[in-house]
Amino acid sequence: MFYPGAAGVQFLTQYGQAGLKDHIPLYTVFTIDETTLPLQKDLAVGVPGAQEWVNDLPVAANVKFVASYRAKYHRPPSFYGAQAYDAAGLINSAVEAVDGDLTKKEAIRDAMRKANYASVRGSYRYGNNHFPIESFYLQETIKQPDGSYGLRTVATILKDSQDSFHDKCPMKW
Repeated sequence: MFYPGAAGVQFLTQYGQAGLKDHIPLYTVFTIDETTLPLQKDLAVGVPGAQEWVNDLPVAANVKFVASYRAKYHRPPSFYGAQAYDAAGLINSAVEAVDGDLTKKEAIRDAMRKANYASVRGSYRYGNNHFPIESFYLQETIKQPDGSYGLRTVATILKDSQDSFHDKCPMKW
């Protein structure tokens, strides 16, 4: 199931109200996250999901990002925050690579293609069609001892996964 935001909250609520949770497995992507968990609560517990980033990834950049975010905002970051943080890091790495000379557009593009920065999702690279070649993780919703809800990484589902249509793409580096 893919229902980000309010639609995901509504679907999961209706799924629970219909009594389906105990009878029909539900698998999600971008439906249960730190922005929706405060409303989904127990309905989300036990529902697996897949993502390219989860709070508890043991990557140095991620540990620092999550701790800084929690300290500033007093809640865990969502994958939206992680993606924005990574985007800023990627752009910054390209600007640094050209010593701030933004007129060097080709050099900026070349630097961005290298993805040479500390990503919160770990190392990744771009394929020939400019889609990331990255890992995906199985996550589960857990209820913390303090009564709050969070996501926990269960396993790496795909390691360095590339989309299956890359070989049909005519793009060239």
